[in-house]
Amino acid sequence: MYQVIGVPKTRAFRVLWTLEELGQSYDLVPAQPQSAEARAANPSGKVPALVEDGESITDSVAIITYLADKHGALTAPAGTLARARQDAITNMVIDEMDAILWTAARHSFILPEDRRVPEIKDSLRWEFANSIKRINAQLSGEFVAGDQFTIADVLMTHCLNWARGAKFDVEGDAVLDYGKRMRARPAFQRVAELAK
Repeated sequence: MYQVIGVPKTRAFRVLWTLEELGQSYDLVPAQPQSAEARAANPSGKVPALVEDGESITDSVAIITYLADKHGALTAPAGTLARARQDAITNMVIDEMDAILWTAARHSFILPEDRRVPEIKDSLRWEFANSIKRINAQLSGEFVAGDQFTIADVLMTHCLNWARGAKFDVEGDAVLDYGKRMRARPAFQRVAELAK
């Protein structure tokens, strides 16, 4: 059985959702970032971590990629054009959405006050809005990277939800409809219940 270290209101949500989509059993250790439990699994104290057979895997993208590859689901096969498209979307989401939202969070409440630059958030909102416009223009099907639900959808939806919570604008009919469809998935709903 997998052990997930973290709380659903962090990037651990991605790991929990992936496990739910895969139908895999797991034990959730509700550890906050920088807690003793988090540091035991990841010396940086960051969450999530996935523990399997005494081995700890860190970084949510690495974890969900591992799980998808291991279970042969939620991902296109390696070496295919479909996988290249999926990886392109995955990297775009991490570079142009997740990184922006994380930088905004750092300058809002994570960094020491004397290291925060609140003015940076205006340019981050602008960058994020441009990424959303591109995604909105590209979304043509039910899923973000093709005709099947993949880990790219987990990442995209998590960032869309994070953006709403951080008061970043998410506009465009295609991307708004997409977000609603993804949040309606039963596996997403089960993890959302854990986050309450």
